[in-house]
Amino acid sequence: MSDQACRLYLITPPRFEPRAFADTLRSALDAGDVACLQLRLKGENEAPPEADAIRRATELLMPLAQARDVAFLINDRPDLAAELGADGTHIGQSDTTYAEARKLVGPDRIVGVTCHNSRHLAMEAGEAGADYVAFGAFYKTDTKEPISMADPEILTWWSELFEVPCVAIGGINAENAAPLVRAGADFLAVSAGVWSHGEGPAAAVRALNRIMTEEGNAG
Repeated sequence: MSDQACRLYLITPPRFEPRAFADTLRSALDAGDVACLQLRLKGENEAPPEADAIRRATELLMPLAQARDVAFLINDRPDLAAELGADGTHIGQSDTTYAEARKLVGPDRIVGVTCHNSRHLAMEAGEAGADYVAFGAFYKTDTKEPISMADPEILTWWSELFEVPCVAIGGINAENAAPLVRAGADFLAVSAGVWSHGEGPAAAVRALNRIMTEEGNAG
């Protein structure tokens, strides 16, 4: 089980204008501890984004993240992560295989794998060498249609048996984050819970950091 405090894993909105979003991102990253930022763009009706859209967003946003020691990951596209010098990639079960993603990005970059609510998929990913496994969705989310719903107990099971970090994802916000921290999540992946927060993204980052610190100290 990890002795490290739970940390925030930001996921971008699925659609945004990169230059305008850069100011929003700066305020969020400067509001508190953020471990990494995943660029997750989607076209209309969840269509894959154009490669040039990913390149443009990366060109503008990656320097902001990396200047603050925030790892920059590109969703679904290990080829572009390697091409653009990102810190790594996140892949789903229907995307590139872990082996292919690792081959593309090399041994020193991050490869994280979506494992839904499956212990079997998580063990496979961990044994293959994934840098983290992601479980979810834990709550209903409007960001994407969840393939599965997960129980916090899977975080406890994983964190007690394995050293590979686990990420909790799906509908997480400052109001419902605490049980996932208590259950053993190493990272909380949050998208709309930050960008759509009523008091703004910076307030959401501060609130989530406060919860992670309080729950970590209580544990």
